[in-house]
Amino acid sequence: MSSEAITLFMFGTMMVLLFTGQRVFGVIGFVGSAAALWLWGQGSFEMPFNATFQVLNWYPLITVPFFIFMGYMLSESGMASNLYRLFHVWFGPVRGGLALGTIGLMVLIAALNGLSVAGMAIGATIALPQLLRHGYNKIMVTGVIQAGSSLGILIPPSVVLVLYAMIARQPVLDLWLAGIGPGLLMAAIFAAYVYLRCLFQPEIGPALPAEERARITRAEKFALLREGILPLAIFFVMMSLFMTGVTSLVESSVVGAVLSMLGAWWAGNLNRKTLEVATRNTLGISCMFLWIILGALCFSSVYDGLGAVKAVKTLLIDTWEFSPWVILSLMLLSFIIMGAFLDDTAMLVIVAPLYIPLVRSLGFDPIWFGVLYTITCQIAYITPPFGYNLFLMRAMAPPEITLVDIYRSIVPFFFLMVLSLIIIMIFPQIALWLPNLVTGR
Repeated sequence: MSSEAITLFMFGTMMVLLFTGQRVFGVIGFVGSAAALWLWGQGSFEMPFNATFQVLNWYPLITVPFFIFMGYMLSESGMASNLYRLFHVWFGPVRGGLALGTIGLMVLIAALNGLSVAGMAIGATIALPQLLRHGYNKIMVTGVIQAGSSLGILIPPSVVLVLYAMIARQPVLDLWLAGIGPGLLMAAIFAAYVYLRCLFQPEIGPALPAEERARITRAEKFALLREGILPLAIFFVMMSLFMTGVTSLVESSVVGAVLSMLGAWWAGNLNRKTLEVATRNTLGISCMFLWIILGALCFSSVYDGLGAVKAVKTLLIDTWEFSPWVILSLMLLSFIIMGAFLDDTAMLVIVAPLYIPLVRSLGFDPIWFGVLYTITCQIAYITPPFGYNLFLMRAMAPPEITLVDIYRSIVPFFFLMVLSLIIIMIFPQIALWLPNLVTGR
């Protein structure tokens, strides 16, 4: 059987099994093991599992539970809510200011959590009711929260980029640094859109009424500033220690987790319930990531052993004569299409055995491709029918937000994300200048 036929068989079988509702890691590991047994006989059955021993050498993987715990601790203890109150007060006098403050909140929550879940939870349950109460257009602000929360998987300490680093065998630090520029660019594009729209349509984003602003004293403003700075201080201390070389990546994640607990204690919210919720969520997500990596290694060890990547590259470039940029565009398009049905981790582990070696062979930077992959995941998060953030918003939004409103709200942000993706494809240095500067490459 040719490499092309084996590729179609393995990926086709995987997709069929995924649509039956089976666990992603179970499907990937099973297909890899079954393919090895079928192609090379009984002695090869252990081949995919031998690759899992690589996990024992991936010391940075230890960072995942600590960063997840830090994010949930900040969220459950109420420190993230204080950030919204801070933006609410300080940005309220500006037309569209509460929506702009919500984007700022989403960026900060992204920098504290590394996942989109916390940003969506805080945005939908805390920010959205306040925005609606102050007369903001429900469709616009629903889109702001969904798009803004997706920044959590791009801005460090992004857990998705950690997973990509493990599978692509790239430095986590380089990927985190590469995510900062694009993440801030996307936030700026969102903010510019909201500001300009509220400038020309003031009724959809009114400023806080003067009487409400008058009730907030200067002392209260600075008290909120002090409370809001606490979670930011935790992030900057953790990242500063890491960037200056005082602590390693793993040590920095521990510092972040410990500081988040101390911050919760300082805020008076460190109790049994907070610890239990943060620990349970951390355990569940960390185990999911570990099993997915194990399944991906099982699959990729077999696929690499076949030499199928080289065969597919020959087919695309020599036989069909596609240019490298056309192949790259097709890969990103496939991420967006798959993202309408699968989550980000499933997308990555399904195509990583083919895409990542192909990216290297085409001469593209795998760090840059990791950023492009993450942005397509963000686009997929808000793409119907099964966009992850669409479901979260439907579950947490107040009754006046309908499913039609949710779908309508993401249309402008979908195109803004695509615009961001195109800009970063045209100007790769937006993603690469910072890691090149820090690492001296």
